[in-house]
Amino acid sequence: MFNLYTRLCAFIARSCLMVGVAGMVLLVFAVLYQVIGRYIFNDTPTWAESGAVLLVLYVTMLGMAVGVRDAGHIGLESFLVLAPEWLRLKMEILIHVLVLIFGVVMAWNCGVLAESVMDYKIPTLGISEAFKYVPPAFAGVLVSLFSLEHIIALVRGTEVEPAWY
Repeated sequence: MFNLYTRLCAFIARSCLMVGVAGMVLLVFAVLYQVIGRYIFNDTPTWAESGAVLLVLYVTMLGMAVGVRDAGHIGLESFLVLAPEWLRLKMEILIHVLVLIFGVVMAWNCGVLAESVMDYKIPTLGISEAFKYVPPAFAGVLVSLFSLEHIIALVRGTEVEPAWY
């Protein structure tokens, strides 16, 4: 059962990486279009800056979630290499539980924020303001799933293989 969960998490993480790369490409084109419009045609596209900011949110949040799964985040366990094995395991589980709780809280509160601004529109894009809060809410769910995967792997004595392998 854990192998199925790990494969699912790896698939989700790889998909997030692919979407993130596509988002980066779109971000480069949006900024390039904005610069060309501003300095060559003297006609700045109104949607380019807001679209670029929105793309940055999506790319950053997906990358952050994958970073949690692939242990690419800031090493909270840096000093644990000096601790005895029995303490290290307990502290690593505690760290992942705290990250899991953070993910749940982030997902919940960003979902609440998205719901509260759903009726407002981003003027230059014509879409709901809720689109600004969807990436962190989704990333919170992913952080929780990936932290749970790490907790299960620690209890089983295995390691989570990074998604980019």
